[in-house]
Amino acid sequence: MLKHFAASTLLLTLSALPAAAQDSAAVEKVKAGQACPGCNLFQANLSYRDGQNLDLSSARLRQSNLSLGTFDGVNLSNADLAFANLFGARFNRANFTQANLQNATAVGTFFGASSFAGADLSGANLSGADLKIARGLTQAQLDTACGDASTQLPAGKTIPRCA
Repeated sequence: MLKHFAASTLLLTLSALPAAAQDSAAVEKVKAGQACPGCNLFQANLSYRDGQNLDLSSARLRQSNLSLGTFDGVNLSNADLAFANLFGARFNRANFTQANLQNATAVGTFFGASSFAGADLSGANLSGADLKIARGLTQAQLDTACGDASTQLPAGKTIPRCA
């Protein structure tokens, strides 16, 4: 009985702790234009930022706001961008290799010559996005995302319409 009480108390204590909250020092570092590979940037507001050529590989950017920012040449390989807001951002020559973009909103986003090899686009909204010269983008990836008539894709590729 005492074991069960102790286990229940421990479980309640742990569940009351914040669940991997963002590292505010890491967010400030990125806002200052410094690389931060593997950083916890959960729910970071990086909108309107100029984050060119940053190394954010393996960073946790889940639910972050990168809208209307310029992130040319940024390394987001293996990064977690699930549920991130990428609205109207610019990612020319960015590296999204093996990145998690599940349920990301990338409406009107410019991806230029970015690499998407192995990226997870499940549920991503790519309406109006420019992926015309994106590299490593497969039809299988696009089949799990959605877009609209203004989504620009590499030749021969299609995307389901968003509901």
